[in-house]
Amino acid sequence: MKILLLEDEMMLCEAINEYLLSLGHRVVTFSDGSKALEVLAQEMFDLLILDINVPGIDGLDLLEQLHTLKIRPPAIYISALVDIEGISRAYDLGCYDYLKKPFHLKELALRIDKVMQVCTIPQSHLRLSKSYSYDASTSTLLCENVSQPLSKRQLQIIDLLSRNRGRVVDFDQFRTYIWDEEYVDNATIRAEVSRLNKSLKEDFIQNIRAIGYMIDIPKNI
Repeated sequence: MKILLLEDEMMLCEAINEYLLSLGHRVVTFSDGSKALEVLAQEMFDLLILDINVPGIDGLDLLEQLHTLKIRPPAIYISALVDIEGISRAYDLGCYDYLKKPFHLKELALRIDKVMQVCTIPQSHLRLSKSYSYDASTSTLLCENVSQPLSKRQLQIIDLLSRNRGRVVDFDQFRTYIWDEEYVDNATIRAEVSRLNKSLKEDFIQNIRAIGYMIDIPKNI
């Protein structure tokens, strides 16, 4: 998932970031609520993890302003706040969970799993392999969270296969999606996929003989 983390305690922020990255998530971190809001107004995230007492806009006001913009990603609050009024406001704003500091990182992972079970999270950030992921919201292929430049057609191939992870994409689907139903033979499609494969550092595109290609859903990454 693509997760926005708002946390102004540097050591905690780094620890959460590293842990979530190890679980295969992409994390964008902020220590200032105002800067986080600027990005949230322009980019799509699957989940927000928000501290409350941060510089700029606090975590509660941030979620409230997002709602006025009709932006409603699921949110988990992490805070040392014990004031029942503040906690009540968090839930009134629609947060899915609240985690009091200090907490074990494994507990945060369990809360994230719980959120994924109770709401449908649009997966914009798709894990493809140990090093590669695809950000569907920005049409960007990432290798260890660094953007990898591709040609327009190569990016279309990645987009098609990523959105169909775990399913075989046949040659007719390639023609429809990438060549706009213009007829190209299977050999041309194979050649284009082969050129793409040569530019990748990991071989995660599977050739399904005589049918097409697929990217499997990674396990235990």
